[in-house]
Amino acid sequence: MVTSIESQLLSNTTELRAQVDLIVNSAPVADAHTHLFPPEFNELCLWGIDELLTYHYLTAEALRSARITYERFWAMSKTDQADLVWKTLFVDNTPTSEAAQGIISVLDVFGLDTRAPDLKEARAFFHSQTIAEHLDQVFDFARVSGVVMTNDPFDDAEDQLWSSSISVDRRFSSSLRLDSLINTANLAVSTVTQTRAFLDDWIQRRNPVYMALSLPPDFSFPSDDTRDRLLREVILPTAKEHRLALTLMVGVRRGVNPQLRDAGDALGRADVTAIERLCLEYPDVRFLVTFLSRENQHELCVAARKFSNLMPFGCWWFLNNPSIVSEITRERFELLGQSFIPQHSDARVLEQLIYKWKHARRQIADALYDSYQQLLDRGRAITPEEISRDVNRLFSGNFNDWFDPR
Repeated sequence: MVTSIESQLLSNTTELRAQVDLIVNSAPVADAHTHLFPPEFNELCLWGIDELLTYHYLTAEALRSARITYERFWAMSKTDQADLVWKTLFVDNTPTSEAAQGIISVLDVFGLDTRAPDLKEARAFFHSQTIAEHLDQVFDFARVSGVVMTNDPFDDAEDQLWSSSISVDRRFSSSLRLDSLINTANLAVSTVTQTRAFLDDWIQRRNPVYMALSLPPDFSFPSDDTRDRLLREVILPTAKEHRLALTLMVGVRRGVNPQLRDAGDALGRADVTAIERLCLEYPDVRFLVTFLSRENQHELCVAARKFSNLMPFGCWWFLNNPSIVSEITRERFELLGQSFIPQHSDARVLEQLIYKWKHARRQIADALYDSYQQLLDRGRAITPEEISRDVNRLFSGNFNDWFDPR
């Protein structure tokens, strides 16, 4: 007698591939880390073709080929910068980089000419959109159910917006980004007390999903420095008291080429044992961790096998290229099963959600299919319900469980 679940077993590769693609491409995703802001944040809400083309991924690439000095480029208006980037990367050259192909994916979704000689059509389209309707459309195209913002409690402009009692779109959750704090040179006892009180108040009023830090490759723990004291006396006690996860993004080297401004940062290999020591010493704190160096990924997976309070997430920044995303995702499946968050968009411009999740879903689907195919070859078939369970866990379940442990 064949049971109901056995009748749904996917026993051939064609059916299996079709189900994986269908489920992965239709599942809503909770985006664990972005730099997006809702329309209520006015000029902080970035969208449209000029913002897309002048993002630092593309300006760095364009300035490799364009015959122009840094000084002249930065003196241009944003419109002129976008025109230069378009001509350099999309007209005079074939857009083969991941960042350039992302623009192609965005234009294609909106039915715009991806081979246009200029930006007239694209600008006309985006100028015709109302931000509220456009936001809904982008979230729908990307199949994103919600995003986590990056909120700096020490930024005066952002603080004024929060203090104006605006009603924030429910799809935008806040986070408490503490880079400004961690770079404090001196730390007095009074500063510790005041900072704890300040963070307590911010958390109560803004209800962040997590606290977050971006750290350099030389981050170490324990360490006899101000950063260590801030972690021990301010950040980690606050995380524990408020039951907030601490997100750590490790490996960025700031300002390697200052003339490129935001595009001038680079990466370095970090010490994963610092994360292991944090997880061991603070078992009641949940750590969401990503590294910027490809060479750190295997070590992070192994560390996550040892500590249940460590969640690897995403393929960050310079790692967000299909070949590397594929490698990292497969490595995580092989070492961690489904106990990780495969990607976050890191989007700063609204429409980046479209291409980042479209491209990520392709790599995740490929890696997931290969894992299931191996199971099939080794004698265990899979059901559509099991695929849905796995994908929902990867795209939203792990996120929801990690940030709401109650």
